[in-house]
Amino acid sequence: MHPGKLLGIKKVRKDAPPAGRGEAMQELNKKERGLDPAAEKILRLEHPDPHTWLGVHPRRGGKGGCVVRAWEPGAEEGWVIRKGRKPVPMERIHPEGLFESPEIKARMPLRYKLRFKFPGGAEVEKEDPYSFLPTLGDFDLYLFGEGNHQDIWRFLGAHPREHQGVKGTSFAVWAPNAVRVSVVGDFNGWDGRKHPMRVLGSSGIWEIFLPGVWEGALYKFEIKTQEGHLLLKSDPYALKMELRPRTASVVTRLEGFQWGDREWMEERAKVDPRTRPMSIYEVHLGSWRRVPEEGNRWLTYREMAPLLVEHVKWLGFTHIELMPVMEHPLDESWGYQVVGFYAPTSRFGDPDDFRWFVDYCHRNGIGVILDWVPAHFPKDAHGLARFDGTALYEHEDPRLGEHPDWGTLVFNYGRHEVRNFLTANAVYWLDQFHVDGLRVDAVASMLYLDYSRKEGEWIPNRYGGRENLEAISFLQRTNELVYGRFPGVISVAEESTAWGGVTLPVYLGGLGFGFKWNMGWMHDILEYFSKDPIHRRYHHGNLTFAMLYAWTENFILPLSHDEVVHGKGSLLSKMPGDRWQQLANLRLLYAYMAAQPGKKLLFMGGEFGHPWEWWHGESLPWHLCAYPEHKKLMEFVRDLFHFYRETPVLWERDHDPEGFQWVDFHDVNGSVVAFIRKGNDPGDFVFFAFNFTPVPREGYVFGVPHAGPYKEVLNSDSEFYGGSNMGNAGMVTAEPHPSHGFPASVRITLPPLAAVALKPVR
Repeated sequence: MHPGKLLGIKKVRKDAPPAGRGEAMQELNKKERGLDPAAEKILRLEHPDPHTWLGVHPRRGGKGGCVVRAWEPGAEEGWVIRKGRKPVPMERIHPEGLFESPEIKARMPLRYKLRFKFPGGAEVEKEDPYSFLPTLGDFDLYLFGEGNHQDIWRFLGAHPREHQGVKGTSFAVWAPNAVRVSVVGDFNGWDGRKHPMRVLGSSGIWEIFLPGVWEGALYKFEIKTQEGHLLLKSDPYALKMELRPRTASVVTRLEGFQWGDREWMEERAKVDPRTRPMSIYEVHLGSWRRVPEEGNRWLTYREMAPLLVEHVKWLGFTHIELMPVMEHPLDESWGYQVVGFYAPTSRFGDPDDFRWFVDYCHRNGIGVILDWVPAHFPKDAHGLARFDGTALYEHEDPRLGEHPDWGTLVFNYGRHEVRNFLTANAVYWLDQFHVDGLRVDAVASMLYLDYSRKEGEWIPNRYGGRENLEAISFLQRTNELVYGRFPGVISVAEESTAWGGVTLPVYLGGLGFGFKWNMGWMHDILEYFSKDPIHRRYHHGNLTFAMLYAWTENFILPLSHDEVVHGKGSLLSKMPGDRWQQLANLRLLYAYMAAQPGKKLLFMGGEFGHPWEWWHGESLPWHLCAYPEHKKLMEFVRDLFHFYRETPVLWERDHDPEGFQWVDFHDVNGSVVAFIRKGNDPGDFVFFAFNFTPVPREGYVFGVPHAGPYKEVLNSDSEFYGGSNMGNAGMVTAEPHPSHGFPASVRITLPPLAAVALKPVR
């Protein structure tokens, strides 16, 4: 007799489940032996295209009929639901939540829903996400792969839509080196097992359509890297994001906004901005004005627009330039460390609220320029940095990929998909938000491979030079798209070096920008004004140097936020002397800027003499405008910029050397200069004279183009503006006595620290 029989021992197969593990374990072992390899990949969350196994598929052998396979983690039972037919029970082929139906005798495509029962009895009925075709076509993938899809944001990201007759949201993200990508959100408990996406061929784009998910849903992408790490990333193409410190993307629709600016848009397309007045008021929306009685909260886009536009129109500015409104988590970056390149910051409202802001500006005759930051991005874990576990948007080598000044990452402009991300972003803001221009930040850092880098900290280009050839190509392509697609808009380069051809057309070898910030002028002029007038004679070249290169580019003369931060003080505090002299110097500075060739820009607060350095965390001190000295300065700025707009000689030939003529710049000891601005009308001109010392100059003789009466059209020393009220009684007469190379001359009084403008009476 076998000893096992004596002891009551039964023969046990080696692959049998251990006693006591229960029904689930027995089912696991029973089914796991026969699982399809594709199903095993789905269970491991490593299948690159779960749609090829999940969803509805023809019965094996292709002899009619079909089967439905489903993936619902945690479900105990499942059914296929077809309208007008009995539910078809599905077999749970794996306890993790894999289900398969028996053969369904029906032709494809099959319309159905899924019903699942969970522990405790809860049931859910829904459309099957894996029964839908891709929402991107081959042509979209091709254009994106070559870097030329101007509207790729319409396909990547999250978009509520009706697809195959069902409402839901399509999700798509570029992550070519990921092992797996899932969309997670408040609609699936942030569970990366529930909605793994499929990769579309070799494009690196992962895609899924989720029926029932709609506007307002929160989401991110869960990415499994080659090393097995899980990353939780915000959507690079998100159209809306949560308010910091939360970082989820928000499903948003952009359709349906009713624009009221058609007249503005049509007129904009007809004009050349270079020959039009352009005076720009630079604004940081978070600190222009707040509501202190309500916890120092921000104004919303809709609250701010009427107040800001009223102020800007009163001052006489033509445009508002907004420091970056793209979503950014760090207030201290002022918006320049962008995470949501396609999302207007939710600090002040939603995308339609920002559209309303722009529309309101346009309906009131004010243009809107946005600061745009394609030079770098922050290292925030939820952002673009090592997006799929690799250096995707940035360079792997820190000598190319890290910015030494800002601790940020540099875009890899040589990668087609990265370039497309940025060029389409420029198009997006102009197209979807009707903005009138983009001021491109930190262009100098993009152009030079050795920018802020020491020897050995940078890699030369393929020719051995220091020029970033890929960045140059990117900027050229962006400008071609901007000007080719949106007549009348402008692009502006914040470029601080002597790079040639910044505003030269691309077809002539330039970068193709419309304008360039004249950073050299800003530095030189503020250095000059910071000197005590007794020492200005030694720095006279700071006043005149810009005219040696004024015609090499289309310049904007900025007095920007750059000069009122990081310990530099305010414009007012830079001025020497007592308070009267400080204010006189500031009026003189503004008048000199307005009179010189080039468009104009002034940072908020400068109009009333903000007395201390700007800080992003509080409102401008508007209460100061109740004090006469600040009120009068602001009235001078108002009159100055209305005078600028109403005087064509100050902008018609801004970038033509024939529109400017020196009268005298040799009086170094007296710190006096004079010049003439001319327009298209040969007989139309304005004469300007400037006294940069507190010493009045009476009987000062200047040459002028012809004899006759001249009206004093500007005097910054007027008592209306807080000056000493010296001047020329509103009128002078030029005599036919040659001077300074002109056939006539005029004898005038130059007030202290003041500008005077004369216009011939015709």
